[in-house]
Amino acid sequence: MQIAAIQMVSGAVLQDNLRAAADLLAQAAQQGAELALLPEYFCLMGQRDSDKLAIQESFGAGPIQDFLAAQAQALGLWIVGGTLPISTAQADKVYNSSLAFNPSGKCVARYDKIHLFRFDNGREAYDESRVLVPGTQAVAFDLPARDGHRWRVGLSVCYDLRFAELYRAYAAQGADLLLVPSAFTYTTGQAHWELLLRARAVENLCFVAAAGQGGVHGNGRRTWGQSLVVDPWGAVLAQQAQEPGVVMADMDAGRLTAVRTQLPALQHRVL
Repeated sequence: MQIAAIQMVSGAVLQDNLRAAADLLAQAAQQGAELALLPEYFCLMGQRDSDKLAIQESFGAGPIQDFLAAQAQALGLWIVGGTLPISTAQADKVYNSSLAFNPSGKCVARYDKIHLFRFDNGREAYDESRVLVPGTQAVAFDLPARDGHRWRVGLSVCYDLRFAELYRAYAAQGADLLLVPSAFTYTTGQAHWELLLRARAVENLCFVAAAGQGGVHGNGRRTWGQSLVVDPWGAVLAQQAQEPGVVMADMDAGRLTAVRTQLPALQHRVL
């Protein structure tokens, strides 16, 4: 199955970001992608954290969700829409939600980011809990691909990458592919991004696809980028360092079976 990890440098204007995403999704479809993954906050990287409150949507209705559904249907793609702000019971907070749409434009899965990023090194500081409510559930969905393989896909977002137990739970559910839409900071990405992604692939014998924000944004924030796809042996199949682009890779179900047969580590788990 061909997968596209889409890298963006989103800004503070929703419609500009949706147009950029549409162009990149069209490129992915033209290159033969069956599944396209957008980055975290593909729809908005605002001037301040609270800007996402202004574009929040109720689950099941709203222009961003309509956009994703329409793109999936028009392009015949499975699309995992990075993240978008979904309303909560609290007026001043939202969920950071990743939604999966099938080629008919139906939303087949919703994952709310569980782990909320907080970082302060004295020069840059972030605390997502100021405007986000954490999710509580791991979410996976089945993707019956044209190659005849039914891919079990586990959803996660950015900072979740540091919590191996989430991905182990997906492995226990039979996941073949782990998705990580992200907006990693340049500082933390430079240190840990590829290391963590390859570790999640190796320890769970899964393909891993990560779509990142990659560049300098209008709010001054610099994101790491390096959108990539990793195979179950930890080999990087494709990647792009910075700037918008489409990272294409062929995920071979036969490779998945071969690696798991040669090294049946998932069968050797004790705890």
